[in-house]
Amino acid sequence: MRYFRVTRGDDERLVASDGDAAYDLTSAPTGPSTVVDLLASADETRQGLDEAAEAYLDDADEIDFDDEDLVLPVEPPEVWASGVTYAISEEARQEESHMPDVYIDVYENERPEVFFKATPSRTVGPDEAVGIRGDSTWDTPEPELAVVLYQGETVGFTIGNDMSSRSIEGENPLYLPQAKVYDRCAALGPCVTSAGEIEDPHDLEMTMQIHRDGEVVYEGTTNTGEMVRTCEELASYLTRHNVVPDLTVLMTGTALVPEGDFTLHEGDEVEIDIEGIGTLTNPVTTV
Repeated sequence: MRYFRVTRGDDERLVASDGDAAYDLTSAPTGPSTVVDLLASADETRQGLDEAAEAYLDDADEIDFDDEDLVLPVEPPEVWASGVTYAISEEARQEESHMPDVYIDVYENERPEVFFKATPSRTVGPDEAVGIRGDSTWDTPEPELAVVLYQGETVGFTIGNDMSSRSIEGENPLYLPQAKVYDRCAALGPCVTSAGEIEDPHDLEMTMQIHRDGEVVYEGTTNTGEMVRTCEELASYLTRHNVVPDLTVLMTGTALVPEGDFTLHEGDEVEIDIEGIGTLTNPVTTV
C-alpha cells in the first residue's frame, strides 16, 4: 500500500491507498493518524505495515484528495543521504571538483559515502518550495529513492530531493555540509510505499523534469538498477555503531544530474517520479 498524510482543515489524516481506493485510516475507531502510529500498532500485533493497515480498512471511510492536500508523508527526525552510488554521480562530482580523486576513492571503496542531510525544520513536503542558497552560483536538484527506517529496518520507500550547491562543494569537499545542509535543502513525498509493495527497489524507473517559464529545460530518466550500492548496504552503514531514531529517512544517491553548467533559478519547478511511489513536485526559491 501507499500511505499519504492529507490535510482536512486543521486536521491531518493518514490515508492508505491500495491502488483502487483510498481509505482514511484515522476515521476508524482508534485509527492511526501517522505512519509511526501505524508502525506501533504493527509492533503490538506482530504484523507488517500493510497487515496492520488492513485491520482498519473495514471501519475506515473512503476518501478523495488532491495533490494540494498532501503534506510530508512522514516527519523524519533525521534525514541522511548517500553519494557516489551511481557511475554518473561519480562523473558529476569529478566534473565539479578540483580534487576528483576523493570521489574515485569512494566509488571504488568498500565503505560508501553517507552524510547527514537535514533536520525536520529543513525538510519540505509536496508542493512546498525547495531552496537554493543565496551564496551559491551553481545549484541542482538530486532525485533519489529514499528509504524509511523503523527500528533500524526498512519499512518503506519515498522520493527524496537532495538539493545541492555544486559551486560550494566544488571549491573543496570539506565544504560538503554547507553545500548540502541549509534551509529547505530536502524534499520528501508524496507518500510512503510499504517495503512489501516494492518487489525490487533496485529495478524502479526514475525520471526528473525541471520546468522554467512553462517549458521543460531538463529531462532525464534512469533506473535504480544502475546503483552500484544496494539500499540494504547503505542502511547498514548508516546504522553501524549509530542508533538512528525511528522514521529516519536515508536518500540513496542520484544518477540524474543536469549537464554542464546548468543551474536552478528561483521560480523553477522540479518534478521527480519514481515507479511504484508517485510524483514529487516542488517549486524553487532562494534562501
